[in-house]
Amino acid sequence: MRHTEFWDRMDHALGADYSRSWADMTVMSELDGRTASEALAAGVSPKQVWAAVWRTLELPVSER
Repeated sequence: MRHTEFWDRMDHALGADYSRSWADMTVMSELDGRTASEALAAGVSPKQVWAAVWRTLELPVSER
C-alpha cells in the first residue's frame, strides 16, 4: 500500500475534512503510542498503519 492509498482510505472512512486531524491526534498503542501520522513519518508501512486504524475505528471487513 502506498501513502496515497492510505490517505484515500482515511478520507473514505472519516471524511476528507477530519481524516488528517484524526491521524494527527489519535494515539494508538498498537503503533507504540504514536499517532498514524507519527508512525508514517517514522517509516512504519502504510499497510501496517492502516491495519491499526482499521482496528481502532472498528471498520467493517469490507474496508480492510
